[in-house]
Formats: sequence, C-alpha cells, structure tokens
Amino acid sequence: MTPAPAVAGRSGAAGPYTVALVSEHASPLAVLGGVDAGGQNVHVAHLAAALADRGHQVVVYTRRDSPDLPARVPLRPGVEVRHVTAGPPRHVPKDELLPYMEEFGRFLVREWQQALAPPDIVHSHFWMSGVASLVATRELGLPLAHTYHALGTVKRRHQMAADTSPADRIALETAVGERCDRVIATCRDEVAELTAMGVPAHRASVVPCGVDPAHFSPFGPVAPRGPLRHRLLQIGRLVRRKGAGVSVAALAAMPNAELVIAGGPPLSELAHDPEVVRLRALAREVGVSERVRFLGGVPRERVPALLRGADVVLCPADYEPFGIVPLEAMGCGTPVVATAVGGQLDTVADPGTGRLVPPGDPAALASAVTGLLGDPARRAACGAAGRRRVLTRYGWDRVAAATEKVYLDVLASRPAVATTVG
Repeated sequence: MTPAPAVAGRSGAAGPYTVALVSEHASPLAVLGGVDAGGQNVHVAHLAAALADRGHQVVVYTRRDSPDLPARVPLRPGVEVRHVTAGPPRHVPKDELLPYMEEFGRFLVREWQQALAPPDIVHSHFWMSGVASLVATRELGLPLAHTYHALGTVKRRHQMAADTSPADRIALETAVGERCDRVIATCRDEVAELTAMGVPAHRASVVPCGVDPAHFSPFGPVAPRGPLRHRLLQIGRLVRRKGAGVSVAALAAMPNAELVIAGGPPLSELAHDPEVVRLRALAREVGVSERVRFLGGVPRERVPALLRGADVVLCPADYEPFGIVPLEAMGCGTPVVATAVGGQLDTVADPGTGRLVPPGDPAALASAVTGLLGDPARRAACGAAGRRRVLTRYGWDRVAAATEKVYLDVLASRPAVATTVG
C-alpha cells in the first residue's frame, strides 16, 4: 500500500483523508449487467478500494433500492457502503430518480452534521449525485469534486426523441460543473463537451477510468472456440447505441468468422429481449444467423476468458462516454476495433493497439477487422501493445493516485476551517 501524502487540507490536518463517494444509482455492491448497472458501479468500487489502499477512509453513499439492505455494509478494509433512504426502497429507473435528490442531499447533511467530523472531500459520480451533493456541500462548506460518467448533451444528440432523461438534465449538469470545486473528466472529449456547455476547461482535470490488470490479463483460462477460423467478440449492455447491429452487418463481409455477443438478460430470457429480437432479424436479413451467438449476461469472473478467446474485440458504439471494454480487452492482450468516439479516442491507440473506425459504418468496421484477421503478426503486436498501455496508464493504482492529486489540489486551494462536531 502506498501511503497518502501528508498535505494540509480542509481542516488544516495532514492526510490521509476521509473521502465520501456519492453514487446515487450505481452501487458498488450491485450485480452487473442490468440496464442501470455497468461501468459506473465498477469504477466506484475499484476507485474506493484503490483510495483505501493509499491510506484513505472511504464511505460510498448510494440509494437504498430494497427494504432489506442494511444501513452500512463493509466492502473491504477502509471502505464502507452507506445506504441512503431517498425515495421508495425499491428499484427506480435512474431517469426517474431526480425528484429524490433533494431528500438524498438532506440525508447527507444530517449524516455529516451528526458525525464526529464530516468528510474531508466529497466526490460525486453522475449528474444526479452532483445535484444531491451540492445540497450538502454548499450548506456545510465542504469541498466537492464531480465525475459525470456521461453527459446529457451527448445522450440527447445521439438518442434524440428516445432520450428519457429529465428535461432539465443539461441545465442541472451545467450547474454542477459551475458550482463544484473541480470536475474530474474521464477523457479529453468530455472536456470539450463541458466547454461547449459553458463549463470552463480550467475547471476540469482529466483522470481516466481504470482496469484491474491482474484480473484482465493474458494469462488464464481461454473460452473454447467454435469450428470457424476466427472469433469476434462484442460484450456489454444490449442497448441499440452499443452498435451490435453494426457488428452483425459487418459479419457478412467476413465469411470465416463467428460473432459472439455477450450481455443483456440471462440466456433463458434472451428470446424475449427486444434488442436480441432485432439483432436476430438483422442477422437473418444479411445471411449470418448461423454465425452469430448470444451468450446473455455473463458473470464478471468469466469475462477475461471470453476476451482471451477472441481474435478481435469489437466496440462499435454510436457514442461512448469512456468505454471500459476496450481497456479490459487490451489488458487481456486482445486487439480492439472501436469507433472513434468519446473516451475510445484516448484509450485505443490506432494503429498500435487496434483500429478506430467511424460510428455506424459496417463496411469500415469489416475492413479494419479483416486487416487484423489476415495478419496474425500484427494482431499479436497490437495485443502486446495494448497490454503495455494498460499497465503504464490505466491500472487502478495510477487512477487513484491521479484522483488523489486532484483532491489535494482542491483542498490546498480552500482556506483551512475548523472541523464542526455535530
């Protein structure tokens, strides 16, 4: 464990610090693969653990979505999950949670007023967590860092009428960016989007998402292959914007390859999933239905074996705020072909670790993949370069150190105040 540096912070005391991570809909305890459970859950869980490894005490605040959840759950040494009562104690789709954010924020006020000492810094994740955290931090005078994970401007641009976000999401996102002490953006593209929203670039620091290179590594079990020469893999939530339709259409130009699609509901429920129904119809239309296989939701422990067993991993999303899958594939030494959007512009180095292609273009995707499939030496070189890139840039220890540096910058820029005991 690398100890946190001793730097005078909000209370005038030297670190390590108490850190409150606020993640209103994405609990680090959640089972992944649901509509509202994905990369943010992983990010918060690993960031909390890595900050604890650096000596900090971390509490993750997330909304109670079941009456049976205990108030506090130890996640690991140095990390506790605190379930916040805000709204009904049941699952509520994240786009319907905004009315409960004032209540969430008032809970935080009471919690921190009654504590022996409030947190040294609050770090909110996703825009609604930012709204709730502003309620508490502005009343109590606490420093706030914020990570968006996704921006409403990007979602609305791509989903248009299908966007179910609250009507005032973008205005509230802008307010969070203007009123927090620092935005922690996950990629350079996000900073550009924030600037267009009116949040000055100097208010943002770029710290990428991370990956566990011990779990996602080239070493370990490999998923068994089918009879075809090549295997392509797409893994993630089964929603239209992830671009699985582009992968299916591109497969028509690659007769010696199979496409494995992992994600969505359990295998037994796939037949009733609207996106699977759409993709199967498309596969029949382009003549590849015998070469497309759906696995359904896959336990996280099985994901590395799937990634190792693929020749190329496809990440053809229409837009991607960051994109964890390319990092996981690169960690396993598998080349990636991804769309040149969002965070993938930062993570995938073309031509070093894979290829970047325009979104929504099956011909471009097929051309890039075919080039790699036809050159085993280039494929191996991309895989090795991807692994090196993960080790040198995207391990959670590095992400936590960079996040900690932002915290220290924020704390150093604020006048020291006396700790209030509730």
